[in-house]
Amino acid sequence: MITVWGGQTSRSLRVVWLLEEMGVAYRVRQVDMLAAEKDPAWLAVNPGDFLPAIQDGEVTMVESVAIMEYLMGRYGPTPLQPAPGDSAFPAYQQFLHMGEAGLATLVMVPLVSGFIAPEAERDNWGARWARECVERRLMLVKRQLATAPYMAGDRFTAADISVSYALRLAANHAGFTLTEAEQTYLTRTTSRDAYQRAFARSHEGVVA
Repeated sequence: MITVWGGQTSRSLRVVWLLEEMGVAYRVRQVDMLAAEKDPAWLAVNPGDFLPAIQDGEVTMVESVAIMEYLMGRYGPTPLQPAPGDSAFPAYQQFLHMGEAGLATLVMVPLVSGFIAPEAERDNWGARWARECVERRLMLVKRQLATAPYMAGDRFTAADISVSYALRLAANHAGFTLTEAEQTYLTRTTSRDAYQRAFARSHEGVVA
């Protein structure tokens, strides 16, 4: 049984969503990142103390996109991952990684600055720079959506899991305003049954 450490709306949601799409059994181990005292069991899995992580037998991994690639390689093949010879593969590969490296990671700077930093430090140069970087990278998402319904073309792939998470993070927690095309895209991806199941599983046992 695969254990996914994280839960709620952390990046572990990407992993759980992927597992639901693939029909692979797993369990969610909730991690409270705001706890005054860290769970020693969690720190033993990832002493770096960032989400998500998985345990799959003897395998322990961190980094959501790397975990997704591992799971598709280990438990695939899956239509969520176009083959290298597929014409959709370059766009798939680009947006799979852009969802984290080019979007979600940069979104965290204005997000953390806006909600955690001292009041006098919230509107800082770094946060403004990161926000501008995100807006520029979103131009690529907008261009793709002008020609296709999904990041790799006409079919849903793991790249959409990656990018959809980043867009929701930006809009719901960092004050970004999405265009109508981006909002329609998010409705299309997050209306999937697998996403609905993943969201519910990620919140199991969480007190509102």
